[in-house]
Amino acid sequence: MNKAVRTRAGAAMAGAVLLVGGLTACGGDKAGADGGKAGADRKAGATASAPAQTPAEAVKASYLKTVKAGFAKAELTTVGADGKTLKQSGTKGWYPSTHDMTLTRDTGDTRSIMLGDTVYSHMDKPVDGKVWMRMELAKDGKPGVRLNEDPAEYLAMLLGQQKLTFAGAERTGGAETRHFKAALTNEDLLKADESGKVMEEKDRAYLHEALKKISAVEVDLWIGADGHPARVDSVTTGEEGTSKTTATFSDYGSVPAITAPPEGEVILFDEVMKRSGS
Repeated sequence: MNKAVRTRAGAAMAGAVLLVGGLTACGGDKAGADGGKAGADRKAGATASAPAQTPAEAVKASYLKTVKAGFAKAELTTVGADGKTLKQSGTKGWYPSTHDMTLTRDTGDTRSIMLGDTVYSHMDKPVDGKVWMRMELAKDGKPGVRLNEDPAEYLAMLLGQQKLTFAGAERTGGAETRHFKAALTNEDLLKADESGKVMEEKDRAYLHEALKKISAVEVDLWIGADGHPARVDSVTTGEEGTSKTTATFSDYGSVPAITAPPEGEVILFDEVMKRSGS
């Protein structure tokens, strides 16, 4: 495969890159097992419109509300195990996992649209007059299991986690939020819990598969006054090492739904490979 085609193939894979990497954490002390147990009964702060909640109750309420929103604006910065930085900006959707994101690396920007298992990557040079390359992540009839780094997914990982603690009320991005923390092992992530049953069974099973490749994760979560996650920092350790991500979310339910590029502007990944002689 020549260099130009490899570049296009890399762009096609960009939609999948954000899928396996990182939940992130930048701040504060790590929540250990002892801190989690002590914090289990700590209330997550009453507001004028809501009574005090335990961390588990607060995350469950936020999850249910976030699921209904469906979409949000997203800004993510990930430092991978290789030390390289990937920035993402655009819209995230969930159930099914979707995104319309501009990806920024040191090699430049590209745009990625994902609808379930289909990824469209905008190419820097047209092929047969077409500027989008389509790639299917599903294989042999099985979905392409990966993480989507959306707010519902972050909350789903924390449902029923006994190590989740309330770190206090804080101002984040100029707004009042409640800060929660958790440091989780792979065993914690995969452990079934009654709280997790608020998820659709197919979504819970999918997340379970995606989390199998993660050995540990530290999460700092800030829930805004509207009940939605405003920011998530995470540090994730997996098969390829440790990555760090900072994610901010806003405009829940008020951004347009994500749509595929016009069919006339799309060429299949396999067609690009054929033209390269690969």
